Formats: sequence, C-alpha cells, structure tokens
Amino acid sequence: MNFNGAGIVQLVRSTFTAMLAPILLLGLAGCSDAPSDEASGPPPNPLMYEIASADGTVEGWLIGTIHALPDGTKWRTPAIALAVNEADFLLVEIAALDDRAALAEVFAALGTTPGMPPIAERIPATLAPTLADMLDSGGLDSGSFASTETWAAALTLAQLGAEGDPANGVDRALIREFSGRPVRELEGARAQLAIFDRLPESDQRDLLAAVISEASDSKTQGKKLRRAWLTGDVAALEEATRKGILADPDLRETLLVQRNRAWAEAIIPLLEDEPRPLIAVGAAHLVGAEGLASQLQAAGYRVRRLP
Repeated sequence: MNFNGAGIVQLVRSTFTAMLAPILLLGLAGCSDAPSDEASGPPPNPLMYEIASADGTVEGWLIGTIHALPDGTKWRTPAIALAVNEADFLLVEIAALDDRAALAEVFAALGTTPGMPPIAERIPATLAPTLADMLDSGGLDSGSFASTETWAAALTLAQLGAEGDPANGVDRALIREFSGRPVRELEGARAQLAIFDRLPESDQRDLLAAVISEASDSKTQGKKLRRAWLTGDVAALEEATRKGILADPDLRETLLVQRNRAWAEAIIPLLEDEPRPLIAVGAAHLVGAEGLASQLQAAGYRVRRLP
C-alpha cells in the first residue's frame, strides 16, 4: 500500500503516497539493514523550495520527500535545517505514520472483499511464472489473496524485495523534528488508500500486472531513483513520473495529477495566512508542468529552489 501509494503498504512496510512503479521506491519501500550506497556519493541536494509572495515575502517552504531510505543516508542540507527551524507548522501527506493499528484497520476495511477471484486469474497468463516466483520468495501462496482486492494485492507484492526502511523516511524524520509544533495532513491514510480502492477493476489489474512485470528490475530502478531524489535531479524525477505504472494515462491522472491539483487548492489558502508551513510531499508531486512548484507559480507565488 505506498502504503507509497505511504499508507497501506505501510502495514506491509512503508508509507503510501505518491509514486508507484517504476518509482515505487519514492513512495513504497521495504526494509533493509544494508548501509546506504549513497554515503560516498555527491553531497545531498533534495528538492527544496522557498515560496514567496509577489513582493518577496517568504510564505513557506516545499520539500520533496522519499518515504523510506537505507540506514546511514545523509540527506539534510543547511536549507532544509533553516526551513525546519523557521516554519510554524509541518504539512505532510499522512500525519499518523506510526499508528500501525489504525493503518491496519483502514487497509483491512478498504482492501478486503470475500470471494475474490484467484490472484493468478487477475493477471495475463504470461505473468503467472513471475507471480509464482514472487509469492514463493515472500513466503506467500495464491490463497493469501483470496479476500484481497486487486489494488491491495498489487501494493503488497510491490514491497517484496524492496530496499530501504520506512523508519528512515524523510516524512517521519520531519514529523519528529516538529514535536511541539502543529503537524497537519493533506490526505490521511483513509483518503490516500481510497484513491486505489476507487480505481476500476481494469485499472487495478493493470497496476497488479505492472508490479509483477517490473519486479525483476525493481532494485536497480530503486537505486537510480533514490539517487535522483538525493541529488535533486529534476529531469530524472520528472521522467520517472511518465514511466511504468504512471505511463498509463488513467493511472497517472488518478494517482498523480488529480492529487496535485487538490493539494494545490488546499495549500494556497494556508500560504495566505500568517503561520508559515513547511510542506513535505513525495518528490514526484513537485516536478513537471503539473507539479506543485509549477501550480504555485501559476497562482502568483515566487517558487525558488534553494541550494
């Protein structure tokens, strides 16, 4: 469940939001005790923006997050530290990321329907051997999904073999750093998972098929995208929002574009008030013509990337 989409797959491992295969790593991630490969790489420079009004008054900040990271990943920069210190409140996709019981309850309520067809019947026959290998490696069998809706099965399978620990996720770290200050949410777990639950069954099956077909390349792509996030490579991040699952126009519109529009509509009134927010959302939501940075600029704000 990201749960990337950061919610349900949270139960399975992470936090559900923003990005799905081939960008599963930016929103859906599993656990690993392996040290970060990025420790010896270039200095960190995640996407970090200052939001100012037309007269130059700083109204808030915008940071692109990743919901799970390997141990030892260094991602904080002076600009991030300054925004954390100066912001009056934090705005994230889901505020209660550590309430596993509540997340499990939501996932069960939305993702369970008795009498679902066998999972192998919900995918093209050509993917059956790959599915069998995935289930075997995860200690599962096809009966494990007898009452699991297709979208929930897809998000669960997306976690198998994934790297990174949600405990190291940027959103979680920022929530901890805002202890004593307000933390608000854009969606919440139920609303985020409901996006998947409302998908037509045909789209849910496309999602499941994409997760299975891309499983063999998920680690390689995950490392590339983690590096793109860490270095703030806008071109690579934007390219990722048009590949894999998000290459499907309907899924892209539902999982990315519509959410960006809704978030922009919610954020603009907050910027007009006196308290200044640090807005922390999956990096995929910031880039491109449909991203939050562009939408806030179109609304008249000056959005400047910070070094």
